[in-house]
Amino acid sequence: MIKYLKILLLLLSSILFLACEKKVETGVAEVHWDRDMCARCVMVVSDRKNTVQIRNPDTGKTYMFDDIGCTILWFEEEKIEWKDRAIIWVTDVNSGEFINAKTAFYDTNNITPMAYGFSAHKSKDSIKKDEEIIDFNEVVKRVIKIGR
Repeated sequence: MIKYLKILLLLLSSILFLACEKKVETGVAEVHWDRDMCARCVMVVSDRKNTVQIRNPDTGKTYMFDDIGCTILWFEEEKIEWKDRAIIWVTDVNSGEFINAKTAFYDTNNITPMAYGFSAHKSKDSIKKDEEIIDFNEVVKRVIKIGR
């Protein structure tokens, strides 16, 4: 009987320990339009078509940006160790819906808050015919080349 009580006690303590484990948030955080500020340039985030959010994959902390260019340069300037694992959300330029920045399609000739010109699209089909279409890795290369 004591053996069963020990097993039961061990089982219950394991369940309690696992229940207390805090899960890191990975989804899109609420944006406080015209109040949240860009983590890099400190401009107010107000453009609902070019906003970027980053989540630290270890802590779940959210960072807001007004332009994909600020996002990429922030990673470089701040030497963020977790940048390759970062969860990055960007708004679709047409719908304003947050989409995965790493799988989005980008066109290159847009008016954006910091004039980098890259806007995200959920689908290639939403990009105008004859517009250049690039992926996230190419956006990173071009922003670093542009600098500022």
